[in-house]
Amino acid sequence: MLGRTVNFDPFRQSRPANSRNQAGRRQSDKGKLTASADRFYPEQMKNVLSFKFENKDEETVAIVPCVDGVGLDQLVADFERAAGYSDPAGGYGGLIPSFYRFGPLSSYFLGRKEPLQGGGQGEIYVLSCECGEVGCWPLVAHVRLHQNKVIWDGFSQPHRPRRNYESFGPFEFERQQYEQVIEDLVRCHGVD
Repeated sequence: MLGRTVNFDPFRQSRPANSRNQAGRRQSDKGKLTASADRFYPEQMKNVLSFKFENKDEETVAIVPCVDGVGLDQLVADFERAAGYSDPAGGYGGLIPSFYRFGPLSSYFLGRKEPLQGGGQGEIYVLSCECGEVGCWPLVAHVRLHQNKVIWDGFSQPHRPRRNYESFGPFEFERQQYEQVIEDLVRCHGVD
């Protein structure tokens, strides 16, 4: 089963294929609309976190965060292409817990672990290099916890510090859904 991808989203509901814009934001006829490039999205609508799993080989599984059903690796690749970041450095891949000591993922994704080297509290790797090594070509984000929501923002590529990711995200999740999908990730797939 090499190369198999499995999507995991216990809250998935069927949605029209054209109901999302390029940033992964849901579109709706209700609520205040805000422009984003050539698309519009409701200003107050929350994103939905899920994970997909990619088998790298018979024993290695990569975890790819998804925002509104779209892999974060694809979202950031599309963003970088549109921003003109076309250097040949590398591609993104999922996080491989067996390659890197993230600690309990239930704490890691809440930004409660030790900060990354030189990073601030709440800074985590959300993607690794396509080779599986986080130090090779990672995507870093800040996790900001609030009473009823979790926000991913402050994205950066440590090997290209001059790149500006200010317009990538932020992604805002309902805290209950966010914590539940991480709990389900740990329980169902034993990756904590």
